[in-house]
Amino acid sequence: MSSNVDLNVRPGYDSVIQDIADYVLNFRIESGEALNTARNCLMDTLGCGLLALCFPECTKHLGPIVEGTLVPNGARVPGTRFRLDPVKAAWDIGAIVRWLDYNDTWLAAEWGHPSDNLGGILAVADHLSQTRVARGETPLPMRDVLDAMIMAHEIQGVFALENSFNRVGLDHVFLVKLASTAVCAKLMGATREQLLSALSHVFVDGQALRTYRHAPNAGSRKSWAAGDASSRGVRLADIALRGEMGIPGVLSAPQWGFYDVSFSHTNKDLETKPADKRQFSFPQGFGTYVMENVLFKISFPAEFHAQTACEAAVILHPQVRDRLELIDRIVITTHESAIRIISKVGKLANPADRDHCIQYMVAVPLLYGDLVAEHYEDDFHAAHPLIDQLRAKMEIVEDPRYTREYLEPDKRSIANAIQVFFSDGTCTDKVAVEYPIGHRRRRADGIPLLEEKFKANLATRFPAQRSAQIFELCRDQATLESTPVHRFMDLLVI
Repeated sequence: MSSNVDLNVRPGYDSVIQDIADYVLNFRIESGEALNTARNCLMDTLGCGLLALCFPECTKHLGPIVEGTLVPNGARVPGTRFRLDPVKAAWDIGAIVRWLDYNDTWLAAEWGHPSDNLGGILAVADHLSQTRVARGETPLPMRDVLDAMIMAHEIQGVFALENSFNRVGLDHVFLVKLASTAVCAKLMGATREQLLSALSHVFVDGQALRTYRHAPNAGSRKSWAAGDASSRGVRLADIALRGEMGIPGVLSAPQWGFYDVSFSHTNKDLETKPADKRQFSFPQGFGTYVMENVLFKISFPAEFHAQTACEAAVILHPQVRDRLELIDRIVITTHESAIRIISKVGKLANPADRDHCIQYMVAVPLLYGDLVAEHYEDDFHAAHPLIDQLRAKMEIVEDPRYTREYLEPDKRSIANAIQVFFSDGTCTDKVAVEYPIGHRRRRADGIPLLEEKFKANLATRFPAQRSAQIFELCRDQATLESTPVHRFMDLLVI
């Protein structure tokens, strides 16, 4: 055969794509722990979205693309009066739940926030539930939402266990798009062939760069990037359900596939590493592991690698608040991932820059005993020059054990330690916190605090009676699961 032609034999779908499709179509969720955790995750995610509505930089993005657009059975955006098409509603819901970076997190070779998929899930489920009722059919129950959350968490989280997209410069919201496409297509009634098609288009899409998360370019796009990804998942699912063909070899195609184009570190890799070695790695199959082990941000609206550092700083606050002028240096002992993504020096240009700076996130609670979203705002930063003075005195040290146990499946710690040294030769104790309050190992302590956080967030948007009604419904597993999605969303409209 001539070397000047391609062999045009269409392949079957890559096995990874088939595995995802078979999981969402066939797996039955029976884990009570996963369902209970999903309910808590729903509360925390919605509460963070409601709190974000207090910030104009967030709300300026919300609403229809064309003012005055009317959408029959439009999906609602919690805490607002908007009724939007599911694609824009997914964007808006995803943006509000991620804006303050204050709810669940998954940390492994890749990082991310699986609750970001709730943007697409709620938008699609609300629209479908209303549409079914309009047709005289049975509405979707909230159990379907919880099931979709568990599956989306699982897809995003299992991919993240051993596959580092950040190492090749891609942002983790790629996994939000992938998981949202899978579960939203399933909710919309996709066949296996339609699901395969939708998933293949996720990989053939151009993927977001991480530029907006790192110095010196960190900015507010990181607050809406996941909403954008979840929204794209809804759009790709819709395209596939309209009959669009898929791209079966999107991962493995030589030269043109995802592995060769987007999952190689350097051009040299393309020359020396065969295509069948540049592929995803999975230490386990899809089940309910990720939801059961997900991390909650309960105490601080801070990038998760710094959560335990913030806890340690709060503990140290009483020992340093009256000796600030004597501080000589502050040593933060941490793990490699924190060093790679949130350790930075120099001017911090905006709130998004500050909430991804471990030095800033330690300085504020050392000085004031707490860290809240308002502490990242420009006005607060400008009024408190001591923050930057403390940042200049900080040293970052890696502990190899912290780095190792961060990735161990039976630990998954996110350890940090802080010690403050004074100019008179004295020092504080070295305060180490290895597991944050939102870790699975601390669920008994964490969930009551999560519920109080949810009540406080509800109160920022709803009167007391409505807040109590929503809270009590969300605490009742059985009643919540049986509640029609559109009735649940009714409660979240102002």
